[in-house]
Amino acid sequence: MRLALAAVALAYVAICVLVFFVQRSLIYFPQPSSLGDRDTTIALPVTDARVVASVRPRPGPKAVVYFGGNGEDVTLGIPELAASFPEHALYLLQYRSFGQSGGKPSETALVGDALALFDLAHREHASVEVVGRSLGSGIAIQVASARPVARLVLVTPYDSLLAIAATRFPFLPASLLMLDRYDSSRHAPKVTAPTLVIAAGHDEVIPRASTERLLARFGPGIATLKVIPDADHNSVSDQPEYGPILGGSTVPERR
Repeated sequence: MRLALAAVALAYVAICVLVFFVQRSLIYFPQPSSLGDRDTTIALPVTDARVVASVRPRPGPKAVVYFGGNGEDVTLGIPELAASFPEHALYLLQYRSFGQSGGKPSETALVGDALALFDLAHREHASVEVVGRSLGSGIAIQVASARPVARLVLVTPYDSLLAIAATRFPFLPASLLMLDRYDSSRHAPKVTAPTLVIAAGHDEVIPRASTERLLARFGPGIATLKVIPDADHNSVSDQPEYGPILGGSTVPERR
């Protein structure tokens, strides 16, 4: 019996060690870039890796900075964003190891890159909106908590990646293992920009309870919620109402 228990304990420890070392490969799914010859990129002023952003240049005071999902080629979203924000310049971060960016992704690195991209855009445009989708919502909210964002849009957001992992893998000590926690609930109270949360009615990845917990962390009157009822996590942007909601053409329901 003692040998059996020891074997089980050893196996459990081995699983925990394995998860610790491979965890970032379970969070980030790098995608190649679909950029064509006519597309524009800019290099960010970071020193430890080559990090680029896809850009749709446009003169004027308005810009949008976009942070995508954990397996998204953000360059594919340029036409959609351009339709939703026709008067805005667009800046889409290619995460480290995604597209044409080098380096390795981590929460600290990606948030640092995101802040650098916002600062770059804000030097050229007085009014910068920030959009974050799925994983990118955890980056966007940290930017909005630290920079003068004109408007924040969070698409299928979560309250904490750690909380999601703890629910999905209750047999693992997630709080001891996770390096990249994306604790959006901790940053939400510091956001002062008008914030729109877009949720999918049938989100199979982010539980509605997680989104609701995040909403409850914003200050009074800061966040509004719009649910796209027929969408799931990955199809939310395919719905006809998504583009106008994203661009602010419709008035979302107050929470």
